[in-house]
Amino acid sequence: MRRHAVHYLILPGWQGSPAEHWQSHWQRVLPDASRVEQDDWLQPGREAWVARLDEQIAAAPGRLVLVAHSLGCITLAHWAAQAAPALLAKVRGALLVAPADVERAGCPEALHNFAPIPRRLLPFPSLLVGSDNDPAATPTRALEMARDWGAEPVILPGAGHINVKSGHCQWEQGFAHLYRLQNLIEQHTRRLA
Repeated sequence: MRRHAVHYLILPGWQGSPAEHWQSHWQRVLPDASRVEQDDWLQPGREAWVARLDEQIAAAPGRLVLVAHSLGCITLAHWAAQAAPALLAKVRGALLVAPADVERAGCPEALHNFAPIPRRLLPFPSLLVGSDNDPAATPTRALEMARDWGAEPVILPGAGHINVKSGHCQWEQGFAHLYRLQNLIEQHTRRLA
């Protein structure tokens, strides 16, 4: 049996990722992929979401690439700020797509308990993909989050929240960003060797 070098762990955001969402498509087509399933997708609790992510990372086989969307990005940042070194070491890198600015004016009340957003550098390579017309985060805020987390930033033109509503179902173009992340991981690994 062929063993894949990496396991993809998908972190949906608020309200989850339905079957037609690109994260669900990616889960079906990427080798060795699974997703973090939260108990409550509608009324997310930061502590519960971070604890579930911690459990999934601990239980996942081998090394991981995290693929987060929206509130999943913020959950990942909270997790990384308090995770055990052994679990942090399992993560090879993270793709952070359309992070939700939970500190913005008009942010849905259900997301308030995820503020403030951690500003700590992520201890693994990461790539943040935002949009210049995302209602959940302005490009300026997306770039600030990328800087704080040490992520390479990409701002797409007119991509909205990079979800089903903005027309990103399979989001095949997103694989180019995943490949770019894999290149960043390889560069990081070579620097450490």
